[in-house]
Amino acid sequence: MIASLSGTVVAVAPDSAVIEVGGVGLSVHCAPGTLANLRPGSPARLATSLVVREDSLTLYGFADDDAKQLFELLQTASGVGPRLAQAVLAVLTPDAVRTAIANADTATLTRVPGIGKKGAERLVLELRDRVGPVAVGTDGAAGVTGGAWPEQVRQALVGLGWTAGQADQAVAAVAESLDGPPPPVPVLLKQAIRLLGRTR
Repeated sequence: MIASLSGTVVAVAPDSAVIEVGGVGLSVHCAPGTLANLRPGSPARLATSLVVREDSLTLYGFADDDAKQLFELLQTASGVGPRLAQAVLAVLTPDAVRTAIANADTATLTRVPGIGKKGAERLVLELRDRVGPVAVGTDGAAGVTGGAWPEQVRQALVGLGWTAGQADQAVAAVAESLDGPPPPVPVLLKQAIRLLGRTR
């Protein structure tokens, strides 16, 4: 089991990063919020979870052990695989996930693409007694990472190699195109990358 890794960031992509550890480049799947803090050529430490399948070994990376533990806990619920667990942490902070599950706040959980009302109810039913302590004074809305999406998308774009000016223009264009509440950060990041792809 690879519990964590420390090394030099070699490359950052929209949904993963390559980190060189002892001369070996490891591909790690990460949420946009984690990728936004990685810079090619800079050192990094990630808490990691290795998912073993018959035909693959996939490494998922997290900014801290708290997010990693919640990622692994979410997968113990029926119908939740690693991709959906990571989607939850891409849209909601760990504290927001715990609060939503503890308070049976299915509306917050259904903001995650791939989780419908029944899926949210199943998460509450199966994990309510196992999510651990809930931070006092937080609610689902306050913990939604989408609230600060412009900065998250901007940092991710700069990390992927665009200039700060290009990132600002793309974020502004995406913001203008929104009608209603913003979608999850990964969706916004893909929109921004599409816009920049046309101007490169």
